[in-house]
Amino acid sequence: MSLVRERISENLKEAMRAKDEIRVSTLRMLKTEIVKLETEKGKVELDEAGLLKLLSTMKKQREESIEQYEKAGRQELADQEKQEIAIIETFLPQPLSTEELSQMVKDAIAEAGVASMKEMGKVMKIATAKAAGRANGKIISAEVRAQLAG
Repeated sequence: MSLVRERISENLKEAMRAKDEIRVSTLRMLKTEIVKLETEKGKVELDEAGLLKLLSTMKKQREESIEQYEKAGRQELADQEKQEIAIIETFLPQPLSTEELSQMVKDAIAEAGVASMKEMGKVMKIATAKAAGRANGKIISAEVRAQLAG
């Protein structure tokens, strides 16, 4: 069993003992999504990278929902999504600092041997793999563009 999966199970038990409804519902939702994805892939247990990717996707979905709820004037729903994001983030690795991201992109550019924007895709592939869920694709893309442009 993976470390992330164990932490989710342990946190769920603690939340149930503490009668923390939002944590219980969020952690149950996480477990359900993990099982659902594994079933879709043919009863294959997700590895750490797969779990982190799933958690990142779920976080991103909630961020998009917050935006929609706030536009619709549904602040209570936006607040609930923010609470869920806070819980999901406890299982994600620390995000890269600006300096770490910049250095990682420099390394990816050097590794790809790229000098123009035309080959940005090669750099993005390497940089995204190196970031391993520690940076949003939009942020990586912006940094790659900035470094390739000048």
